Amino acid sequence: MTIRTISSTIRYRNKWLTLREDEIERADGSPGLYGVVSKPDFALIVPYERDGFHLVEQYRYPVGGRYWEFPQGSWPGRPDVDPAELARGELAEETGLRAGSLVRLGRLFEAYGYCDQGANIFLATELTPGPTNLDPEEGDLRHDWFPRSVVERMIREGQIRDAVSVAALTLLALHWGGAAVGLDGPGGRVASPPPGAKIVGD
Repeated sequence: MTIRTISSTIRYRNKWLTLREDEIERADGSPGLYGVVSKPDFALIVPYERDGFHLVEQYRYPVGGRYWEFPQGSWPGRPDVDPAELARGELAEETGLRAGSLVRLGRLFEAYGYCDQGANIFLATELTPGPTNLDPEEGDLRHDWFPRSVVERMIREGQIRDAVSVAALTLLALHWGGAAVGLDGPGGRVASPPPGAKIVGD
Protein backbone atom coordinates (compact mmCIF):
# COMPACT_ATOMS: atom_id res chain seq x y z
CA MET A 1 0.00 0.00 0.00
CA THR A 2 1.32 3.42 -0.92
CA ILE A 3 0.32 6.82 0.41
CA ARG A 4 0.83 9.86 -1.78
CA THR A 5 1.75 13.20 -0.21
CA ILE A 6 -0.32 16.04 -1.68
CA SER A 7 1.10 18.91 0.37
CA SER A 8 3.14 19.60 3.51
CA THR A 9 2.80 22.51 5.92
CA ILE A 10 5.16 23.29 8.79
CA ARG A 11 3.02 23.96 11.86
CA TYR A 12 5.79 24.40 14.44
CA ARG A 13 9.58 24.44 14.58
CA ASN A 14 12.29 24.86 17.22
CA LYS A 15 15.94 23.83 17.33
CA TRP A 16 15.06 20.27 18.41
CA LEU A 17 12.13 19.33 16.19
CA THR A 18 9.78 20.23 13.34
CA LEU A 19 6.07 19.43 13.35
CA ARG A 20 4.47 19.24 9.91
CA GLU A 21 1.01 18.41 8.68
CA ASP A 22 0.72 16.48 5.42
CA GLU A 23 -2.34 16.20 3.23
CA ILE A 24 -2.28 12.69 1.83
CA GLU A 25 -4.08 10.44 -0.60
CA ARG A 26 -4.41 6.79 0.33
CA ALA A 27 -4.10 3.92 -2.14
CA ASP A 28 -7.89 3.75 -2.47
CA GLY A 29 -8.03 7.44 -3.40
CA SER A 30 -9.44 8.67 -0.08
CA PRO A 31 -7.91 11.84 1.43
CA GLY A 32 -6.37 12.14 4.88
CA LEU A 33 -4.06 14.07 7.17
CA TYR A 34 -0.81 12.99 8.76
CA GLY A 35 0.95 14.85 11.57
CA VAL A 36 4.69 14.07 11.57
CA VAL A 37 7.31 15.05 14.13
CA SER A 38 10.70 15.29 12.45
CA LYS A 39 13.83 15.04 14.59
CA PRO A 40 17.48 14.21 13.84
CA ASP A 41 18.67 10.69 14.59
CA PHE A 42 20.15 10.08 18.01
CA ALA A 43 22.75 7.66 19.32
CA LEU A 44 22.17 5.31 22.22
CA ILE A 45 25.21 3.75 23.85
CA VAL A 46 25.34 0.51 25.84
CA PRO A 47 28.45 0.91 28.05
CA TYR A 48 29.41 -2.61 29.18
CA GLU A 49 32.07 -3.72 31.63
CA ARG A 50 32.46 -6.19 34.53
CA ASP A 51 29.25 -8.00 33.53
CA GLY A 52 27.23 -4.86 34.05
CA PHE A 53 26.16 -1.62 32.46
CA HIS A 54 26.55 2.10 33.00
CA LEU A 55 23.21 3.93 33.12
CA VAL A 56 22.12 7.53 33.52
CA GLU A 57 19.05 8.90 35.30
CA GLN A 58 17.35 12.22 34.69
CA TYR A 59 13.97 13.91 34.89
CA ARG A 60 11.95 13.46 31.70
CA TYR A 61 9.58 16.42 31.51
CA PRO A 62 6.98 15.04 29.04
CA VAL A 63 6.19 12.08 31.33
CA GLY A 64 6.88 13.86 34.62
CA GLY A 65 9.27 11.32 36.11
CA ARG A 66 12.87 10.28 36.69
CA TYR A 67 14.01 7.05 35.07
CA TRP A 68 17.22 5.19 34.34
CA GLU A 69 18.29 4.62 30.74
CA PHE A 70 21.35 4.13 28.59
CA PRO A 71 23.28 7.30 27.64
CA GLN A 72 21.78 8.81 24.51
CA GLY A 73 21.32 12.03 22.61
CA SER A 74 21.52 13.97 19.38
CA TRP A 75 23.25 17.12 18.18
CA PRO A 76 20.49 19.33 16.70
CA GLY A 77 23.03 21.68 15.15
CA ARG A 78 24.77 18.80 13.35
CA PRO A 79 22.05 16.50 11.98
CA ASP A 80 24.49 14.84 9.54
CA VAL A 81 27.15 13.99 12.14
CA ASP A 82 28.73 10.54 11.86
CA PRO A 83 26.75 8.25 14.22
CA ALA A 84 29.90 6.84 15.83
CA GLU A 85 31.23 10.32 16.55
CA LEU A 86 27.88 11.25 18.06
CA ALA A 87 27.91 8.10 20.20
CA ARG A 88 31.40 8.78 21.54
CA GLY A 89 30.49 12.40 22.22
CA GLU A 90 27.25 11.62 24.06
CA LEU A 91 28.88 8.89 26.15
CA ALA A 92 31.64 11.24 27.26
CA GLU A 93 29.24 14.14 27.79
CA GLU A 94 26.82 12.26 30.04
CA THR A 95 29.10 9.81 31.87
CA GLY A 96 32.67 11.01 31.37
CA LEU A 97 33.52 7.60 29.92
CA ARG A 98 35.68 7.20 26.83
CA ALA A 99 35.21 4.04 24.76
CA GLY A 100 38.27 2.23 23.48
CA SER A 101 35.96 0.11 21.32
CA LEU A 102 32.63 1.02 19.78
CA VAL A 103 30.52 -1.54 17.87
CA ARG A 104 27.34 -0.61 16.03
CA LEU A 105 24.53 -3.01 16.98
CA GLY A 106 21.81 -1.65 14.71
CA ARG A 107 19.36 1.15 14.00
CA LEU A 108 15.84 1.40 15.42
CA PHE A 109 12.92 3.81 15.12
CA GLU A 110 11.73 5.24 18.41
CA ALA A 111 8.07 6.00 17.53
CA TYR A 112 7.48 5.63 13.82
CA GLY A 113 3.73 6.02 14.11
CA TYR A 114 4.21 9.80 14.31
CA CYS A 115 7.96 10.52 14.28
CA ASP A 116 10.74 9.90 11.75
CA GLN A 117 13.57 9.88 14.31
CA GLY A 118 15.92 6.90 14.29
CA ALA A 119 18.33 5.62 16.92
CA ASN A 120 21.76 4.18 16.16
CA ILE A 121 22.66 1.67 18.89
CA PHE A 122 26.29 1.10 19.91
CA LEU A 123 28.07 -1.23 22.31
CA ALA A 124 30.88 0.61 24.13
CA THR A 125 33.68 -1.32 25.84
CA GLU A 126 37.28 -0.72 26.98
CA LEU A 127 35.97 2.17 29.05
CA THR A 128 38.13 4.77 30.75
CA PRO A 129 36.82 7.56 33.03
CA GLY A 130 37.05 11.28 32.36
CA PRO A 131 35.17 14.54 32.96
CA THR A 132 31.54 15.04 31.95
CA ASN A 133 30.25 17.98 29.93
CA LEU A 134 26.53 18.23 30.66
CA ASP A 135 24.12 20.56 28.87
CA PRO A 136 22.00 22.90 31.03
CA GLU A 137 19.01 20.62 30.43
CA GLU A 138 21.01 17.73 31.91
CA GLY A 139 22.05 19.44 35.13
CA ASP A 140 20.16 16.88 37.23
CA LEU A 141 21.59 13.86 35.43
CA ARG A 142 23.04 11.02 37.53
CA HIS A 143 25.38 8.27 36.35
CA ASP A 144 26.04 4.90 37.95
CA TRP A 145 27.10 1.34 37.14
CA PHE A 146 24.82 -1.64 37.80
CA PRO A 147 25.34 -5.40 37.58
CA ARG A 148 23.41 -7.04 34.79
CA SER A 149 21.05 -8.78 37.21
CA VAL A 150 20.14 -5.43 38.77
CA VAL A 151 19.45 -3.89 35.35
CA GLU A 152 17.06 -6.76 34.62
CA ARG A 153 15.25 -6.13 37.92
CA MET A 154 15.07 -2.39 37.17
CA ILE A 155 13.27 -3.17 33.92
CA ARG A 156 10.79 -5.47 35.64
CA GLU A 157 10.15 -2.94 38.43
CA GLY A 158 9.67 0.02 36.10
CA GLN A 159 12.83 1.96 36.97
CA ILE A 160 13.83 1.63 33.32
CA ARG A 161 10.96 2.55 30.99
CA ASP A 162 12.83 3.90 28.00
CA ALA A 163 11.74 1.66 25.13
CA VAL A 164 14.92 2.08 23.09
CA SER A 165 17.10 1.21 26.10
CA VAL A 166 15.17 -2.02 26.60
CA ALA A 167 15.27 -2.81 22.87
CA ALA A 168 19.04 -2.19 22.82
CA LEU A 169 19.49 -5.15 25.18
CA THR A 170 17.80 -7.36 22.58
CA LEU A 171 20.26 -6.18 19.92
CA LEU A 172 23.12 -6.82 22.33
CA ALA A 173 21.90 -10.34 23.09
CA LEU A 174 21.59 -11.07 19.37
CA HIS A 175 25.08 -9.65 18.81
CA TRP A 176 26.37 -12.14 21.36
CA GLY A 177 24.40 -14.94 19.74
CA GLY A 178 22.03 -15.49 22.65
CA ALA A 179 18.39 -15.02 23.55
CA ALA A 180 16.88 -11.67 24.40
CA VAL A 181 15.54 -10.72 27.80
CA GLY A 182 12.64 -12.96 28.76
CA LEU A 183 12.91 -15.24 25.73
CA ASP A 184 14.69 -18.08 27.49
CA GLY A 185 12.02 -18.88 30.05
CA PRO A 186 10.95 -17.45 33.39
CA GLY A 187 13.56 -15.14 34.85
CA GLY A 188 15.16 -14.87 31.42
CA ARG A 189 18.43 -12.99 31.19
CA VAL A 190 20.40 -11.09 28.63
CA ALA A 191 22.77 -13.68 27.19
CA SER A 192 26.39 -13.49 28.26
CA PRO A 193 29.09 -13.32 25.62
CA PRO A 194 29.85 -16.93 24.66
CA PRO A 195 33.24 -18.26 25.80
CA GLY A 196 35.98 -16.88 23.62
CA ALA A 197 33.70 -14.33 21.99
CA LYS A 198 35.32 -11.11 20.90
CA ILE A 199 33.19 -8.39 22.50
CA VAL A 200 35.44 -5.42 21.77
CA GLY A 201 35.52 -4.53 18.13
CA ASP A 202 34.43 -6.93 15.40
